[in-house]
Amino acid sequence: MKYDMSDYPLKLEGDNVPMVRFQNVTKKYGQLTVLDGLNLDVAEGEMVTIIGPSGSGKTTVLRMLMTLETIDSGVIYVDGEPLTHMEKNGRLVRASAAHLRKIRSKIGMCFQHFNLFPHMTALGNCMEGPIQVLGLSKEKAEKRALELLDMVGMAEKRDQHPSRLSGGQQQRVAIARALAMRPKVMLFDEVTSALDPEVISEVTSVIRSLVDQHNLTMLMVTHQIGFAREISDRICFFFAGQIEEQGAPKILLDSPQNDRTQQFLSAVLDAN
Repeated sequence: MKYDMSDYPLKLEGDNVPMVRFQNVTKKYGQLTVLDGLNLDVAEGEMVTIIGPSGSGKTTVLRMLMTLETIDSGVIYVDGEPLTHMEKNGRLVRASAAHLRKIRSKIGMCFQHFNLFPHMTALGNCMEGPIQVLGLSKEKAEKRALELLDMVGMAEKRDQHPSRLSGGQQQRVAIARALAMRPKVMLFDEVTSALDPEVISEVTSVIRSLVDQHNLTMLMVTHQIGFAREISDRICFFFAGQIEEQGAPKILLDSPQNDRTQQFLSAVLDAN
């Protein structure tokens, strides 16, 4: 189905505006369609997990929100405003670099491999963004960083460099660093896949506490079904760039209705 840009609102308004909306979003790489007319709403304060086979479009969703990739059609909204587009003369046009930076500032992301600055301490990692991007003073940035490191249980490691921290400790610092930018939406890309099983529970508890304390909206990609069950309000099973099935963890994981969902879960659980 073809959509004209006039089909998309300049801004989402009214009751129950989702924090994130993908509306008819398509992404292609040459002949390969990675996202195929995707429609997905994530409510404010909701924790949504995306699962699915390799190549189903899971990580592409996060990359779109991080503005690491452009979309071919459709519109992505964040906090009611278009991310991929902007209003000009009463219609939506492709977003400028300045508009992308403005809306993108509402989004934080934690990666699989932490991506901490190796030459900076845990405290320095958490201060850098607020100082360089948000323009905070060193004193205010340090106060904010210390509060967040304390919240994720890393205050005592504030002066340690990443090489002196365990995988679980580095991931917690990475979460604090992302939160230091005061995002409204947090993205997690396979945040537990590089961690030992016994460490996953500590990261799970940190993420859960963030939900309780900050009312963050979270979107996560993972292949670890147990982690998804523990942390999610809703799980979306992706297949061929679309949502094949979605629902509360207990319903989707224990009683999937779709054959492809059943086959995927069976294969993943057997592998574990």
